[in-house]
Amino acid sequence: MIVLDGVTPPRGGTGCLHSVPWYTARLGGSLTELTVSRRDLTLSEILARSIGRTAEAHAQTCELSHPRTPQATVALARWSADAVEYLVLSDSALLLQGPDGTVTPVLDDRLDRLPRSALATEALVDATLRNKEGGFFTAAADPSVADRAVTGTVPRAEVRALAALTDGATRWTEKFHEGDWRALFEVVAKEGARSLVDRVRELETADREERAFLRRGKTHDDATVVHVEL
Repeated sequence: MIVLDGVTPPRGGTGCLHSVPWYTARLGGSLTELTVSRRDLTLSEILARSIGRTAEAHAQTCELSHPRTPQATVALARWSADAVEYLVLSDSALLLQGPDGTVTPVLDDRLDRLPRSALATEALVDATLRNKEGGFFTAAADPSVADRAVTGTVPRAEVRALAALTDGATRWTEKFHEGDWRALFEVVAKEGARSLVDRVRELETADREERAFLRRGKTHDDATVVHVEL
């Protein structure tokens, strides 16, 4: 299972000739290949290699040191007969459902723990927090950020199903507080991913004027949900 959420580029440019979709397509392609072909590598090692490969593909034409070089959040899961491995980098989420219905979220909450004052402007975030110690990390051009990801392994018998979501979909729980992670998982499992996204869109539209929940955030954000039963 692989879910990537490309980071919206700033109006001022990224120092790169390529788009965020170009970046995510290549990163995702490499992740797909390596998670299958290199079972001997950990998910962190696979992410590091994939970031490196993608960087090499445009290192000669683009300024990869630019803080807004194309980048993405990452949620990965891989399973065998014995274990489920997971990796989360930045604000996408991975939910693990146990045999008893309990849902355990795997989150990289570094961005959420930053004070609002530190996020006042894009320029301030780029200069002091983005892919920096004390800030938060995304998959961009530096393979070493893979070591910053939230990772782990659980026995296969303890996971009945998984869901990976971008932050546009987790808004149902994290911003609008319509239900906890278990309730969100039940919506996806019983009604489908489309139903969750539709619910989020309705809430976003209702909050467009008052901004009681969205505040300074964009009205609509990319929302992707992948659900797998093991």
